[in-house]
Amino acid sequence: MNLETLSAADIARKVRAKELSARDVAKSFLDRAHGWDKTIKAFLSFNDDAALAQADAVDRAVSAGRDPGPLAGVPVAVKDNLCVTGTKTTCASKILENFTANYDATVIEKLRAAGAVFIGKTNLDEFAMGSSTENSAFFTTRNPWDVSRVPGGSSGGSAAAVAARLAPLALGSDTGGSIRQPAALCGVVGLKPTYGRVSRFGLVAFASSLDQIGPFSTTVADAALLLQVLAGHDPKDSTSARVPVPDFSAALGRGVQGLRVGLPKEYFIDGMDPEVSRAVRQAVTTLESLGATVKEVSLPHTDAGLSVYYVIAPSEASANLARFDGVRYGYRSPRATSLLEQYEFSRDEGFGPEVKRRIMLGTYALSSGYYDAYYLKAQKVRTLIKQDFDRAFESVDVIATPTAPTAAFKAGEKSDDPLQMYLSDVFTISCNLAGLPGLSMPCGFTSNGLPIGLQLLGKPFDEETVFAAASAYEKATPWNRIPSQPA
Repeated sequence: MNLETLSAADIARKVRAKELSARDVAKSFLDRAHGWDKTIKAFLSFNDDAALAQADAVDRAVSAGRDPGPLAGVPVAVKDNLCVTGTKTTCASKILENFTANYDATVIEKLRAAGAVFIGKTNLDEFAMGSSTENSAFFTTRNPWDVSRVPGGSSGGSAAAVAARLAPLALGSDTGGSIRQPAALCGVVGLKPTYGRVSRFGLVAFASSLDQIGPFSTTVADAALLLQVLAGHDPKDSTSARVPVPDFSAALGRGVQGLRVGLPKEYFIDGMDPEVSRAVRQAVTTLESLGATVKEVSLPHTDAGLSVYYVIAPSEASANLARFDGVRYGYRSPRATSLLEQYEFSRDEGFGPEVKRRIMLGTYALSSGYYDAYYLKAQKVRTLIKQDFDRAFESVDVIATPTAPTAAFKAGEKSDDPLQMYLSDVFTISCNLAGLPGLSMPCGFTSNGLPIGLQLLGKPFDEETVFAAASAYEKATPWNRIPSQPA
């Protein structure tokens, strides 16, 4: 049996039914990951011994007649900005290269309770700042569809791991598109839940009003299954919402009959790859053929989203990353001879160029005399962006857009042009600014065989409708059943 072709739901069901042992599943995926990762470089570290111990605990529970949980024996890859007890949490940065977490993030606690098995920590752009995973302090992750190209970012390692079938599920974080954009470039499903739906406790903060943890998977059903485990209020996170958690999987069979799909005219722009535009419009036509109605909507402040994001996110990053100063933990420069030099040298040597760029941008925007002109004004425009979505959702149930303006680009192609790199997230950023749920899924391929992503945006805390639309489209199309090269 080729275990890598099974869905997470199938693996969990077979483990609970004793048709598979969790140990065999874990060993199979670890062996596959160790082999293929020499090429893909999705992982920063592997947890072989701990993973096999977790798998053995699942098998013991099954043998004793106990239900190990909805993810019984399912291997999960974890983005390396999430704390897992006893493992390094580096954020792909030299400044945290030797930091070992001494507690679990809330999502990790929930995954343990659900019977999941953690096989390793995945690569990312340093401190989740980037769109290509080229900003990692350690190495660049490669796209499984074409290893000369990037997997997207910042959660590129998690997206590549799922696309290459090195893990059935993975966790990522999304601040401006860092789950959805790599999901699109790697041809998998990636979901950014509503802000507050999933606890951020134990996630190393980038921009606290934007960050959200979410799933990667090969199917919409698996994304719903994983979100079911992750979602819920957490008293350890003050931004965690006290809202009921519905049965996400129950929404998968609802279909789209009568569903109102919005198509925002501002998301089909000059400079977008024509193949991306055609594939997304064809996807919307497919939804229409399944019973949905399509209506053009306007989100007039969309063009301000990128500017707003690159004031707010760096400002919050500047504050959040101030703690990395060589005092309590992390890298400390050996050159320092005074406390001031310790701060200066440790941060200069420990942070990479993109992180420094964003810290400087944010510090400037928050500085005396500039706060009102930049940060405060950006927050006001952010409100206008949210109001655009509020008005649009008065007449539609979901909004369909491209996830990214192009398919995966060559490694190094945009490294020397930060603005072009930032434009990779032009269609995903507004979702974070408005706190909405957003899902990316494959909707076709370019002429040279690269995946294209469809983005579905929903009302706050209405992931159910997003899942219903995504599942209906997935069942009517073949895209998620086409494996990448390593399969």
